[in-house]
Amino acid sequence: MTDPISDLITRIKNANLARHAEVTAPHSKMAEAVVKILTSNNYLAGYSVTEKKPQSDLVIQLKYVNKVPVITDIKRTSKPGCRIYKSVLKMPRVLNGYGISIVTTNKGVLSSKEAKKLKVGGEIICQVW
Repeated sequence: MTDPISDLITRIKNANLARHAEVTAPHSKMAEAVVKILTSNNYLAGYSVTEKKPQSDLVIQLKYVNKVPVITDIKRTSKPGCRIYKSVLKMPRVLNGYGISIVTTNKGVLSSKEAKKLKVGGEIICQVW
């Protein structure tokens, strides 16, 4: 697998469309940071890390309201072949402010709203609404 973040996003999107309660993905620090931001912004119900010998996994609980998924769509923006960096002044608004972007900055992995508060830009990983 060449892009683990894209794999994580695809797993979440497919599990949402199939109305699964939870989904399992390979664990990495970056994947855990993305899932942590999605959980703190109420797009996911929660997550846990299972410890296994060769590789640990992320078990992600998806969130639904009246059997409708909270995540309408999630898209990968910056890819390994085409990285997209934005300054704090040019940070994109997702769905007129109803969605968020997940950004890697020198302060860590942040949502676009937190990055604007800290006045830092960075690489835009994905957009969620």
